[in-house]
Amino acid sequence: MPNTRTFVGSVLALWAVALATAVVTWPVEATVALFAGGAVVAFLAELVVVRAGWLEHHVGPKLLGVPLYVLAGWTGTVYVAYRVALLVAEGWPAVALAAVLATAYDVATDPQGVADGHWTYHTDLGGPSYRSVPWWNFAGWLAVAATTAGLAAPFL
Repeated sequence: MPNTRTFVGSVLALWAVALATAVVTWPVEATVALFAGGAVVAFLAELVVVRAGWLEHHVGPKLLGVPLYVLAGWTGTVYVAYRVALLVAEGWPAVALAAVLATAYDVATDPQGVADGHWTYHTDLGGPSYRSVPWWNFAGWLAVAATTAGLAAPFL
């Protein structure tokens, strides 16, 4: 598995910078909602697909098959996408735009994670895929990103 430490380190660095920025610039309630609530949402989403046998992660440490770095990756990515969305929209339109931006980021990066051996998809759901990433992964990103950004929206 190439560059596992670099990969996980970059995910954690993004999360740390995102969290630090949120702590300094956002209300405490919004920060806790996005980062703590978002981690719970991400964990549950990952747990569903891991337990269904559709996704296998190859990088640990893991809790119930879900790598802990994934929680940082989801929340850091959604935070950055939400901050960008807030530059051009507010309220629920910003939440929707953040979900689209976060999903676009996943479209650009998830295939590399597969190619590098960080995770593998196993599914017989059918439908289209993009560079070995099934459609439902991107639908999941859209839903989880919208939910995570939506947790912070009432406090901003």
